[in-house]
Amino acid sequence: MKQGTVTRRGYLAGASAGTLGVLAGCVSSAGSSPDTLRVGAREAYVNAVSTSAGEWVKKQFEKRHGTTIEWVIKEQGMNDFIQRRKEDAPLDADAYVGVTPSDLVRADRVLTNDIDLFSPLDTIDTGSVVDEYWFDPQRRIVPTGASHVCIVYNDRKVSEPASFDALLDPEYSDGLLMANPQTTVTGLDFLLWTIHAKGRDDYLDYWEKLMKNNVRALKSWNSAYSAYESGEAPMVVSYSTDQIYATNEGKPLAKHRIGFPNDTGYAYISGVGKFADTDRGDLVDTFAQFLIESKVQRRTAVLNVGFPAVEDASLPKKYQPHVKKPETVIQYSVDELRKHADRWRSKWARQVASK
Repeated sequence: MKQGTVTRRGYLAGASAGTLGVLAGCVSSAGSSPDTLRVGAREAYVNAVSTSAGEWVKKQFEKRHGTTIEWVIKEQGMNDFIQRRKEDAPLDADAYVGVTPSDLVRADRVLTNDIDLFSPLDTIDTGSVVDEYWFDPQRRIVPTGASHVCIVYNDRKVSEPASFDALLDPEYSDGLLMANPQTTVTGLDFLLWTIHAKGRDDYLDYWEKLMKNNVRALKSWNSAYSAYESGEAPMVVSYSTDQIYATNEGKPLAKHRIGFPNDTGYAYISGVGKFADTDRGDLVDTFAQFLIESKVQRRTAVLNVGFPAVEDASLPKKYQPHVKKPETVIQYSVDELRKHADRWRSKWARQVASK
């Protein structure tokens, strides 16, 4: 059996490892000066296997504002901060970059009405933010980047999967890598995409067939993409802006083709949020304003391999021919996710664990 295959043993082992690693990467607040901004982020924002914006953002912000950014990376990402807030434990961070709709839904579900994880960024100018990228009805989270979840494939080894049903064909057996929907945003977005495509009553039947075709779910997007880069499979669930990375690194575009099953792609949008218990609120506001400046957006979009989130920034011309967009963008609203996402994911997990 190939490492990472979705089976009961693999699923349970991954779940245990995630539980034991909740506090991994914790950065203590001890000794942090008032001029130090502690920012939570996913590993991929700071240390992606492809390219990431964290180092550039840190350098530029520190140079301009005479302060220090301290990245706070938790193995379970936003879930760790949500749990700490529930337990009234120190967050050891002032803000978080990379908050997604599913993160926000989970926070609102886990925390009671009188406990806030985020406070509004209501002192900054967000007039340039693309309207369709706002996903938080209360606008606590300011969008900072976007892309579409898609299938990245190597056309020297397989043809483009034109539909979700095509992924069940023998041609694609052992061919698709993905991140675990239980622990990653990319994996969850792919699961939501299949639910939209196959229907709420039939998606588990589809996944049973997909598992029989040996789709493999790894611990993280970094793990899945690294395995794809190493040639372990000819397809990986990733982002439609992948060719920005390939162009930057001089990699053959044949290995970075973009596939949109059923001519659709799932919207990936993330943003910055200010933790409600921070005592560095003004500095967080300054940081958030910095992140949505047009020049910063233009650069971080390239480094994060995505789209700018503001109207007055665009990708450099050399990348624009390589940016692919689906005919139809799929995205469940925060209200829909609040009602259904946990149940859909739990049903998926039970099915995987039973195999």
